[in-house]
Amino acid sequence: MSDRAVATGPTYHHCVGVRNEVDPVPAQFTAAVEQIGLAALRPEVTVDQMPAPRRIAPHAHAVTGDVLVGDDELATGRFILLHDPAGNDTWGGTFRCVTFARADIEFDMAADPVLPGVGWSWLSDALASRGAELTAASGSVTVVHTEAFGDMVDNGTDAQIEVRASWTPTTGVADHVGAWTDLLCMLAGLPPLSPDVVPLPRRTWGGR
Repeated sequence: MSDRAVATGPTYHHCVGVRNEVDPVPAQFTAAVEQIGLAALRPEVTVDQMPAPRRIAPHAHAVTGDVLVGDDELATGRFILLHDPAGNDTWGGTFRCVTFARADIEFDMAADPVLPGVGWSWLSDALASRGAELTAASGSVTVVHTEAFGDMVDNGTDAQIEVRASWTPTTGVADHVGAWTDLLCMLAGLPPLSPDVVPLPRRTWGGR
């Protein structure tokens, strides 16, 4: 797809602390975490630091992301940066991005058999649009729909799409974080910054 302009929304330098336990924190990892704080975000996106996993890799940094419009949380997710200075054969490198993105969708859309493939293509498009180069990508797209019956019928219907993915970054981490937040916005149904990307319609709130 063609390049698109990247909105220069707020960054989040306040979230760039790193986990430092027994092992000294490598300068390469510290620099990568600082890049996370330089990612340009859309104004609807809020990012905050969260506790990082402790046993997946020697060094890890994690943030959460939410897409907020007014009082509505339209999408949520997390981005984890892993680093193993010794390298990891499975990753094919020393860094790994592990991501999760979830949003509510219209109930009828959950039955569309092409939706998982579309969700994965949005991640690929978001990475390409940011110029985020990578290798060894893997992941899954899950569509869940729930319909209540009996005494729970007043709960109505609910449907969600979840995109889980990991990859080995070969370019600056800021672009990869930016692409992840762009995916959140696509799942949330926000108008795209590029005419080449068609987002999900926003979920209708307040009933069946």
